[in-house]
Amino acid sequence: MLCNPLYTAYTTLPKKDKRAVLTVLHNGQPVPLRLTPEVLASEAVTGLPRKCQGVLSAWPVDVPMDEATVSERLDAEMPSLSAKGRKGLLDAMALAGYHAQTTVPPVRLLVCDDAPQFRGLTEELALCWVHDGRHYQKLVPHLPLHREILEAFQKRYWDYYDRLLAYREHPTPEERTRLWEDFDALFVPETGYAHLDYRIQQTAANKDNLLKVLAHPEIPLHNNASELAVRRRVRKRDVSFGPRGPAGVAAWDTFQTIAATAQKLGVSFIAYVADRVSGRNEMPSLASLITERAREMDLGASWA
Repeated sequence: MLCNPLYTAYTTLPKKDKRAVLTVLHNGQPVPLRLTPEVLASEAVTGLPRKCQGVLSAWPVDVPMDEATVSERLDAEMPSLSAKGRKGLLDAMALAGYHAQTTVPPVRLLVCDDAPQFRGLTEELALCWVHDGRHYQKLVPHLPLHREILEAFQKRYWDYYDRLLAYREHPTPEERTRLWEDFDALFVPETGYAHLDYRIQQTAANKDNLLKVLAHPEIPLHNNASELAVRRRVRKRDVSFGPRGPAGVAAWDTFQTIAATAQKLGVSFIAYVADRVSGRNEMPSLASLITERAREMDLGASWA
């Protein structure tokens, strides 16, 4: 599920790995794979056996290939390559292919949770503060002292979050510097409660991604909009027990995309579908409305 302030788009795929996410970002079409110098120098290749590295060094560089072709070559030339090594290589080639293709402008900034399949997909990645905060809610301290320490820290955590919300409304260079420095003062793993200290370390390691809002105050601090959009699909699945075949999957994706996008644009879903099914085509397309509204909105560098 991919969304922004003007649309929500659903794409159902068999898996939810890195290549699946790239397919979604590539408008639902498989991404061409590329073996680039950067891929050859990456851990995805340098971590393979030397024999495999030698085979790959003979492959054409910077030439787009489909996944079936690459898989056939791997089966023929590197049959002993492990499943983990194969997946890492294909993911790296897909990522290189996505950023090299010109069919769909690559997404430069993504707001999401901390799932591993999102890492490294875009030039900038902003992590959801709500997802990060849930890790602290899951802590169950048994000692009264640890409960007090956790409660005090959570108050400071959400007070800092409120300051980030205020910064989004009125960003200034001075407050940006203060928030950047105060993050280091807040997330110090020296509370004496081991589980909390470990969690604080994890948050501190994500500083750049959690504070992406300081450079892009136009983006949200959480991905609640996408979580709610996913819930729409989940409720439909609960009622219907899932589509029965590819045609059903396509129908679910298409009509839920239209419904969610029409709602964001203030268009009647029923009227829009009736207009298109009847062949009248009197209502402007959702795509044209998105283009028109995008010109009117000022959402900063991430929008461009």
